[in-house]
Amino acid sequence: MILDITPKIQLREIDFKDASVVYNTIDAQRDYLGQWLPFVRHTQSQSDTEAFITSVANLSVSQRELIFTIWYNGDFAGLVGFKATDRINSKTELGYWLSEPFQKKGIVTLCVGYLCSYAFKKLVINRVQIKCAVGNDASRKVPKRLGFAFEGIERAGERVDEHTYYDLEIFSKLKND
Repeated sequence: MILDITPKIQLREIDFKDASVVYNTIDAQRDYLGQWLPFVRHTQSQSDTEAFITSVANLSVSQRELIFTIWYNGDFAGLVGFKATDRINSKTELGYWLSEPFQKKGIVTLCVGYLCSYAFKKLVINRVQIKCAVGNDASRKVPKRLGFAFEGIERAGERVDEHTYYDLEIFSKLKND
C-alpha cells in the first residue's frame, strides 16, 4: 500500500526490500535515535531489521499492523504505523520515529494526522493513542498539534534497559473529537 500524504511525503507499507535502508539509518544514528527508542540498542544487524519486518508480514491480514516507511522527496526518512490494535474495542496506538536530517519539517505531524483519519474512516477505529517518553518534547508536540487530549502519565511504561524505565505521556483522540 502506498499513501501520498503531500507531493513531497509518501508512506509505503514496509517491505523486505526496506530492511537495508531502515537498518543503515538506525545504525548511522544510534546516539540520536537511541536516546528515546529502546529498540535501537537491540537492532545490531540488518537481520534484526529483517526479523522485525518478518514479524509484521507473517501475521494474517486481520491481525497485521500497518507499518509504513516514510519517504520525503524520495529519500527514506523514518517509520510510522499502528501497534497494539485492539479490534474488539476499536482502538489502536500510533508510533513513529524520524531520521535526524528530516526533523522540524512537519513530516510526522502530517503522517500521523493522515493515519488518524485513515484509522477512523477505513479501519473503523474509535480511539487512537500516542505514547511519548516524558522529556521527549519533539515527539509530544505531534499529538498536541493534532488536538489529542493529554490523559496522564503511565509510570515506568517503557523498558529502556535492564534497570531503567521511561514514564510515558499518554495522548488520545476519539473519532468524534
